[in-house]
Amino acid sequence: MRRNIVAGNWKMNKTFEEADDLLFSIAEPLQKLDLDTSQVILCPPVLYAEMFTDIALENNFSVGAQNCSNKESGAYTGEISAAMLKSMDIEYCLVGHSERRKYFGEDSKMLAEKVDLLLDNEINPIFCCGEVLEDREANNHFDVVGKQIFEGIFHLNAEELDNVIIAYEPVWAIGTGKTASPAQAQEMHAFIRNLIAKKYNQEVADNMSILYGGSCNAKNAKELFALKDVDGGLIGGASLKAEDFLAIIQSF
Repeated sequence: MRRNIVAGNWKMNKTFEEADDLLFSIAEPLQKLDLDTSQVILCPPVLYAEMFTDIALENNFSVGAQNCSNKESGAYTGEISAAMLKSMDIEYCLVGHSERRKYFGEDSKMLAEKVDLLLDNEINPIFCCGEVLEDREANNHFDVVGKQIFEGIFHLNAEELDNVIIAYEPVWAIGTGKTASPAQAQEMHAFIRNLIAKKYNQEVADNMSILYGGSCNAKNAKELFALKDVDGGLIGGASLKAEDFLAIIQSF
């Protein structure tokens, strides 16, 4: 079922004490909000996951991880498996964030493997896709995003895909202060939904939650979330400020 979603990606930020303070600055006000039509997901550094899952249910949010291994288990020092995430009651996991693709060389084969392992462990992948500035300027953005989606998740059947969330993040807008215009965001989200309709059917496409990521903040969230095919946001920097993140959550 298509949901309005705000997911906060804390990336590699906050000490344990700082994370504890920020968590409760967000969680306590969430108790008072009417979230019947929307969902909040917090993705902290995985070291802090248990602190989050311990209070998630009673505070109206779910917990996600920022990454997982493409291996089930074994001699992979420093890696974290999907099974480990499941054992900590983590319900969501980012896959294919542009920073993972760029800095850690994650390719489509690896990302498809991660998606499969997460689904095998009943964790919902948040599959990230998006183009760099050069692709946008060369008018290749649709080809790039279409290829990422085709190679990353289109091997799934419709029932499996129903457990996936897509996050479109124009790479040129992440952490830059630049944001895709409402027209650009809607155009790409509609393109993604149409791809799903062609591959599966319109019902599957209509049920897919597609989030926008890329300098979404308290000032522009309401305009972006009002777009027909934008179902919420994957929030980076603004999720580290409780007041801003709570304002974004209330932008539907």
